[in-house]
Amino acid sequence: MMGDVEHALMSPQDVADKVLKLPSKLAELGRRLKDESVDIKVLVEEIHDDPVLSVEVMKLCNSPVFKRGDREVTSLQQAFVQLGRDQLRRLVTTCMVREMIVIKPIYYRRFGLQIWRHSMQVAYLASELATELSDQDPDTAFLLGLLHDVGKIAIFKMLLDEFQLAEPGEQPSSWLFRQVMTSKSLSLSALLAQCWNLPRCFESSLSQLANLDSKPTETLAALVWRANLISECSMLYHGKKLDEPCLARLLIDADLSRDEFEVLHKKLKEI
Repeated sequence: MMGDVEHALMSPQDVADKVLKLPSKLAELGRRLKDESVDIKVLVEEIHDDPVLSVEVMKLCNSPVFKRGDREVTSLQQAFVQLGRDQLRRLVTTCMVREMIVIKPIYYRRFGLQIWRHSMQVAYLASELATELSDQDPDTAFLLGLLHDVGKIAIFKMLLDEFQLAEPGEQPSSWLFRQVMTSKSLSLSALLAQCWNLPRCFESSLSQLANLDSKPTETLAALVWRANLISECSMLYHGKKLDEPCLARLLIDADLSRDEFEVLHKKLKEI
């Protein structure tokens, strides 16, 4: 089983084509949402053409982390007005990526949801950190944060498929998954970015993140590295799995004060 997975990792294009296929309209719709010359009514109609996407975007619009004001968003037109093009583009991107990484077996859905929640937190934090830097695009940082763990999802899906073929009806023990959830998954994320023909900065940033022995030197990768550390601190602290001395040491690495962490931690709990 592990040999089959290793073989699959040597063929990232097969993974990109069969295991995690990037939605074909992701880049095009993102580009049109960014283009101020494209009429909002046209964009609303395009999103409405995909009922699932429409519903998921509306859900995110009314979620605590993205909601603006007390009024509930009841239409995509209203979402454009309240959130603006930039924020709505991030929501559409989020919904499309989430559809790609859905894990079907119900008894493993919790694992998928944990990774997805972490990915959303990293995306949110990366875009916020990029906003503080004039030379970094928040949208690029957001998408990089959202995709940084796709390799982990791909490996998980392959392991599930292989196990179901070998032992139908059985549930594999968690040690099997922990064995391969290492830097190998981050390397696969970088390879998938290349196979999906994403801009070169995605592959280079993810490749730097895959080197667990050192902190990334490239600005975009360093942003996501920091966002990832803050998210992990928040999730572990919330789960009472991180004591105060350890948290203090990690916050030094994250270049974050305790007060700043508390503000972000409160926000991240809403994601």
